[in-house]
Amino acid sequence: MSQTDSSSVLVTGATGRIGRAVIGQLLDAGVPVRALTRRPEAAATLPANVEVFTGDLTAPDSLEPALKGAGAVLLVWTAPPQTAAQVVAHLAAHVRRVVFLSSPHQTPHPFFQQPNPMADLHAGIERLIAATGLESTIIRPGMLASNSLAWWAPAIRAGEVVRWPYGAAQTAPVDDRDVAAVAAQTLHQDGYTGDYVLTGPESLTQAAQVGLIGDALGRRIAFEEMTPDEFRNLSQGTAPHSVIDMLLAAWGAAVGQPAYVTTAVRDILGTAPRTFRQWAADHASAFTKDS
Repeated sequence: MSQTDSSSVLVTGATGRIGRAVIGQLLDAGVPVRALTRRPEAAATLPANVEVFTGDLTAPDSLEPALKGAGAVLLVWTAPPQTAAQVVAHLAAHVRRVVFLSSPHQTPHPFFQQPNPMADLHAGIERLIAATGLESTIIRPGMLASNSLAWWAPAIRAGEVVRWPYGAAQTAPVDDRDVAAVAAQTLHQDGYTGDYVLTGPESLTQAAQVGLIGDALGRRIAFEEMTPDEFRNLSQGTAPHSVIDMLLAAWGAAVGQPAYVTTAVRDILGTAPRTFRQWAADHASAFTKDS
């Protein structure tokens, strides 16, 4: 694949897990990077050689300074849908390439075919991008390995049993670092217009994933099945009801069949995607009491 020109790449969602990792990958490749953030103070921990711009997806005109002179944009949508058409129009007026962090809502697997408001939002933005004629890459990560930090780390750090619904549901967790590496490569190298579903290399039940975290810690972690209603009650206030319902439906649909697994990470990067065992070993400290 050939290198693009040396124009800056603008990263939206720059202070999120994926955005930060993409910035690191781009800088390692010698690509000039701009970061868009709603709050300048949140960007204080970004590398010093990143050019920081204040802007908000809900105020499309605020993107103008960051877009002038940029060649490509990583679009991570973190706002309500009302301004999506205006934002995409601004992108089309300034850059030649957009990489959109979407979801696998087109994937023919029951796990990804449950009602999902976020998938509807992503599909709408994809249509807007396609209508502009921009060079575009749609990246569709499956379940992120890092979700484990929010879901299971509190109980594991406390030495408690991990209680969770649908322990037998199978997913193929993808490492955030692999997602970021794919995004970075498609942003600064030519030849990747298209649509890529990104997964880890293996199908694992949720209970098995907890077991692998235990292996990384050198101890057994007890796993106990929770009912969907218990999960709903315990999740009140932590996420919208629609998200909770979507997760439960997806996990329920994934019981009894292997997860959807692709070779996209290897195809793009030329290296195998990290396994969940690798991810757990690299993040073991996040599951200890002192983290």
